[in-house]
Amino acid sequence: MELRSVEELMDLLHACRGAGGTACLGGAPVDLHDHALQTAALLRRARPADKELQVAGLVHVVGQLLRPGTVTGHADLSAGAVGPLLGERVSCLVRLHGEGRVHEPGLDEAVVDDVLMLRQADESARTAGLDAGVLEDWRTVLELVSSRHARLGAVD
Repeated sequence: MELRSVEELMDLLHACRGAGGTACLGGAPVDLHDHALQTAALLRRARPADKELQVAGLVHVVGQLLRPGTVTGHADLSAGAVGPLLGERVSCLVRLHGEGRVHEPGLDEAVVDDVLMLRQADESARTAGLDAGVLEDWRTVLELVSSRHARLGAVD
C-alpha cells in the first residue's frame, strides 16, 4: 500500500486506536495508537527541530496495521507505505529502525545516530498513561514534511 495524502495517513493512524501490536523491538503488546504518539512525543522532546525524525516515530507502526498478525517485515512495510508521501529520509529511518539494521554497511554516522534515537524512543514509548497529546496535533507537521518532500521532488 502506498499512501497518497496526509488525509489517508491520518485515517490509517486513527485506525491504530485500539489495535494491538508489539513495539518494534519486541516485548509486551502495546496499543499502536498510543505507542505511535508516545514515540513521536519523545522524539519531539529530544529533537524539537527535527520534524522528519518525529514523523518517523509517529508512522513507524503503520506496517503492523497493514499486515496484522505477522511478526517480521513491519519496518519495511511501513517505510514503503510512507516513503512516497513523506520522503526518503523518513522512509529510511523507519526501515532502518528494525532490529540489527543500524549495522548495515555504508550508513552515514548521522543516519545511525538518528536511527538509534528512533529505536530508543520506540523502546521507551510503552508507558501507560503517558500524556503524548492527540493525533490531530500532528496533522500540521505531517503536512509540512509532505509538502517539503513534494517541493524537493519537483526540483529533482
